[in-house]
Amino acid sequence: MRIGVPKEIKTNENRVALVPAGAEALIATGHRVVVERGAGEGSGFEDAAYTSVGAEIAADADAVWAAAEMIMKVKEPIRPEWPRMRRGQVVFTYFHFAADEELTRAHMERGPVCIAYETVELPNRELPLLTPMSEVAGRMAVQQGAKYLEKLYGGRGVLLGGVPGVAPAKVVVLGGGVVGINAAKMAAGLGAAVVILDISLERLRYLSDVMPANVQLIYSNRHNILEQIAAADLVVGAVLIPGAKAPHLVRRDDLTRMKPGAVIVDVAVDQGGCVETIHPTTHENPTYVIDGVTHYGVANMPGGVPRTSTLALTNATLPYALKLANKGWKQALRDNSALLKGLNMVEGHVTYPGVAEAFGMPHEDPASFVR
Repeated sequence: MRIGVPKEIKTNENRVALVPAGAEALIATGHRVVVERGAGEGSGFEDAAYTSVGAEIAADADAVWAAAEMIMKVKEPIRPEWPRMRRGQVVFTYFHFAADEELTRAHMERGPVCIAYETVELPNRELPLLTPMSEVAGRMAVQQGAKYLEKLYGGRGVLLGGVPGVAPAKVVVLGGGVVGINAAKMAAGLGAAVVILDISLERLRYLSDVMPANVQLIYSNRHNILEQIAAADLVVGAVLIPGAKAPHLVRRDDLTRMKPGAVIVDVAVDQGGCVETIHPTTHENPTYVIDGVTHYGVANMPGGVPRTSTLALTNATLPYALKLANKGWKQALRDNSALLKGLNMVEGHVTYPGVAEAFGMPHEDPASFVR
């Protein structure tokens, strides 16, 4: 199979979908890998590292897309990339379709086979290709939240961990999944008073066994959310419904209950956000203020630490990329139920329920396309 790796063009996105070691593994099994010039530089991988293992360097993105049967990316193809896609071409990346109708309809029109990292799902409901970036984003959420609590950045002027004689900041984490547990670990490690809210009692019982004493666990309902955010210095949105739009747990009117200078970091912004007032921002312009509350909505947070993020992501994606390349996408999905869950769209047909529901579109059984 011919595998193409274009350079990411989303603002300040420095990750790359395939490291030289991954290219080497694909080439060793008989595949051709074409990498756009400079694609790996933002993560510290020079073109020479790819050519040394047998990959080809293409002069531009057009050449990569034209040559490839399967495209590997990090972020969803954005508007300048849409004309490069072709019917039947496999695109393996993060899509987050349910948060963006224009993106969804553009891919329906162009007709690629869209296999989304974020909906590949194991039988135990683990999301193996989303997990590494959720770990990074959860940890970064606390780093960024701590920064924007500083007075210089418009925050309350509160140190997350406090000092002897001065109370620490209060961090409220909405959701106890991978993002939430990593955010809570970071905040607790810095000495903050942390609260995690989740709707799963089973999850809360698990967290009670693994979290330190300065993490409080509370069942998530409307009353408890309002009570906790009113006392919060930092709120981390960590809610995920795989492949679907996130529910709004914090509404516009709720901001008036929060402290002036408090910070919201909504990691769920990729899926529409769990805070009604959040919208995607960039690393260049990461924040805005509504009702005195700083909102941080960078939609590609792990792109701020591209070396760590690229290595973590490609450790997870390469085994699946090898399956797709070695068997072809139809056979690979027939043989692997987790990959089948990743199929979001086939030549204009929506095959993931959460995407269809988000926009009132017809949904078709993914298994019918791999028979």
